[in-house]
Parts: sequence; C-alpha cells; structure tokens
Amino acid sequence: MKKLLTLLGCGILLQVQAQTTNEKWDLRKCVDYATQNNISVKQADIQARISALQARQAKLSQYPSLNMNSGTGVRFGRSIDPTTNQFSTNQFLYQNFGMNASIQLYNNGSLRYTLQAADLNAKAALAEVERAANDVSLNVANFYLQILAAREQVKITQVQIAQSQSQLDITKKRVEAGVLPELNQAEIEAQLANDSSNYVTAVTNYELNILNLKGLLNLDPAIAFEIDTPPVESIPLESFGDLQPELVYQLAMTSQPLQKANDFRIKAAQKSVLAAKGQMYPTLTFGGNLTSNFSNSFKQTTGFTFLGYRPVTGAEPKVTVSNVDYYVQEPLYRFNQQSRSFGGLWDGWSNQISNNFGQNVGINLSVPIFNNGQSKIAYQRSKLDLRNVELQKTQADLKLKQDIYTAYNNATAALQKFNAGKKAVENAQKAYDFALRRYEVGLLGSLDLITNQNNLLRAKVQQLSNQYDYVFKMKVLEFYKGQGLKL
Repeated sequence: MKKLLTLLGCGILLQVQAQTTNEKWDLRKCVDYATQNNISVKQADIQARISALQARQAKLSQYPSLNMNSGTGVRFGRSIDPTTNQFSTNQFLYQNFGMNASIQLYNNGSLRYTLQAADLNAKAALAEVERAANDVSLNVANFYLQILAAREQVKITQVQIAQSQSQLDITKKRVEAGVLPELNQAEIEAQLANDSSNYVTAVTNYELNILNLKGLLNLDPAIAFEIDTPPVESIPLESFGDLQPELVYQLAMTSQPLQKANDFRIKAAQKSVLAAKGQMYPTLTFGGNLTSNFSNSFKQTTGFTFLGYRPVTGAEPKVTVSNVDYYVQEPLYRFNQQSRSFGGLWDGWSNQISNNFGQNVGINLSVPIFNNGQSKIAYQRSKLDLRNVELQKTQADLKLKQDIYTAYNNATAALQKFNAGKKAVENAQKAYDFALRRYEVGLLGSLDLITNQNNLLRAKVQQLSNQYDYVFKMKVLEFYKGQGLKL
C-alpha cells in the first residue's frame, strides 16, 4: 500500500512540475483561443466570407459589362469567307476579333433589390459567426468549470487518503498492542485501497476534462496544458434580482446573435420578394460592340499599274438591265518592268483589321410575355421563403424565452441544492468527528468509522458538484443577458 501511495505521489509531483513550466490558461484566454481556432467558428467564418463575396458580386452586377473575344483557325470545305461573305471551297486561315459592352437601364429595381438582399444576408452570416463563437464560449466555460470541479475532487480524495493512512497507522499500533483485533486493520486497509481507487478515478476524470477542453480549443492533446484555478468562492455572480427572466429575455432579444441574424434574414427575404417581382417587368438594356476580321484568302493583285477603263472595241457588246443598255468596258493596265505577269499577295493584316472594322450601338427591350411561368413561380416562391423565415424567427424567439425561463428555474434549483448541501456537509462532518473520537477510545468499530468517513466524502464531493453547477447555471443567465462570460 505504501508503494502504491509513493508511486501515485511521484506521478502527481511529475505532473505538477511539467505543468508549472507552461503558462496557465484562464477562462478569457481559453475563450479567445477557441473563437479563433475552433473548427465550427472557422466554418461559420468561411460562410460569412462567401456571403460577402455574393454581396460584392451583386454590387458589381449594376456596373456595365465589357467582354472581348478572338478566334483563329483554318477553314476547309464549303464555308463562308469572312472577308467577302461568299461561299468558298478553298482552304484559308482566318482570325476574328470582337468586343461588346452592355448595361441594364431598367428592370423595376431588380438589381438594386438583389444587392440589398445580398448585403443583409452577409450581415446575417456575420451574426452567425458571432453565434458560433458564443456557443463555443459557453461550452468552454462549461468544460472549464468541470475541470475546476474535477481538480477539487482530486484534492478531496487526497485528503481522504491521508485520513485513512493516519487511521491505519493508529490501528496498526493498537493491533500490535493487542487492544484491537486484526479485523479492524484489515477493514481500514480495504478502505485505504478504495480511497486510492477513488483518487485514480478523480485524476482520470480531471485528465478527460482537460482533453475535452483541448478538443474544443483545437489543441494538440499531447502538449502540456494547465488552467488557472480561481477560488470558486471568488467567482462573481449577479443577484437573482438582476437576472429576472423577463428582463433577461428583453435584453437577449437585442443582444443575442441568432435574433440579430433572423432580423437580417427577414429584411433580406423582403428585398428578394421585390427583386423577384422586378423580373416580371420589361428589361431595357443598352449595348454595343466592335468587330473585325482577317483572312489570307483575301489578296491583292500585284505586278501591274492600273490605268482606268475603256469601252470594248469591235462589236461594242452591251448588257441590258431593265431596258437600260450598259456597254461593256475593259480595264487598262501596264505591267511593271520587274514583272510581265499578274501576281497575288495577302492584303496586309493591319489593313484588313482596319478595313473590316465595324461598330454598332443599340438599345434592347425584353418583355416577358410567356416564359413557362418561371418569373411568376419565382415571385410566389420568394413570398413563401419570406413567410418561412418569419416563422423561423418566431420559433427562435419562443425557444429563447423558454430557454431563459428554464435557465432561471435551473439556477434557482441549483442554489437551493447548494444551500441544502452545505447543511449535509456540516452534519456529515459532525458525525465523522464524533465517530472518530469514539473509535479512538474503542467505543466504535472500524466499519462504522469507515461508513461515516465515506458519508463525509460523498457529501463533500456532492456539495462541490452542487457549487459548480450553481455557478455555471448563473453564468448561463448572465450569458443570455449579453454580458459575456467572466470568472
């Protein structure tokens, strides 16, 4: 038994030495770290960033659009030559350019309402980030208080082991002197073993709570970690007079992130209804484009100088069109000295791009007459979405009120249980003190003494649990009030 206690003592000593080399974590540090590193908070932050991008996209949709395009390729077989607009079966290289711009002039405010809805949804997403951070903060506070309670339970079991060891030492001397039977020594040794088992259980619970808190903080379970341990009696608590449920509910309606998010969602849904209604009206758009192209099939003739036209001599051929005679003429040209025949060269790329350059501007009016009911159904659905968001807000407000009243009743019951536990510990302590004095003078058996000792231990552990439960439930009320978490 002494070897077991020595090993347990050495383990605690090493653990304390390892932890004292690291900075202690108080509740504020735990909450701040969790809100920055918790996975749920990070996911909510990503959704808020996505909503912000959507709002930015809606804002940019109000500005003119400008796009440029270009294509290059080889055509063969029967196709239309882009430079002559005639059918051709020759293979040729082509290239085209285009640039177009447009801006929506009127759509009954659909773009404006869409932008307003996107901005409100972005604000709702930011409120959801705050909500996720608050939920994590409340869970951190819960685990933090559980760690404090578990540490106190470890201390209580250590005191219990010390008491049992002291009783065992006294009992051994009396057994050796023949005053008490060996059965008394065996019973106390069994109690000491049970106390040691309770100690190991308390240490295990403490370590598990530490791991749970590390998981919430998204910390590596292998790193050393120790929390600051403020005395539970020094934790500030508001009075029940300042935490009346109706007062807390009125404050929570303006401070809780979920209620803020729901308000933003309702306003966004109202704007979405107006945006969907705008899609049922005509759309007026102003736009224009620039185009040009090039083809290597378009060539200019070389090797001569053009002099003009002359009538065909001889029979003076003519062509009659609509009873009008047109006499045929022939071109006059002179070959250059370097060439006695016709040749062909590509017309320059820049020349073609310049010569084929075209522009146009115009206004387009689109009137939705029948599009398979898409606009009308979208408008009706937007109104149903609005109604759904309103019902969600009503449900969330009712749940908030129910949670606050439940938290108030739980805090009241926890206070009553804590006060009753004080009396239970006092009575158990008196009973144990009387039993110990009677045992020391030989008027009480060891089994009765152990029973009173176990009763005292259970009363202390239960009272410790009652105290931290009361503190946490009061902190929940303060949290709903919008004052944050402080220990």
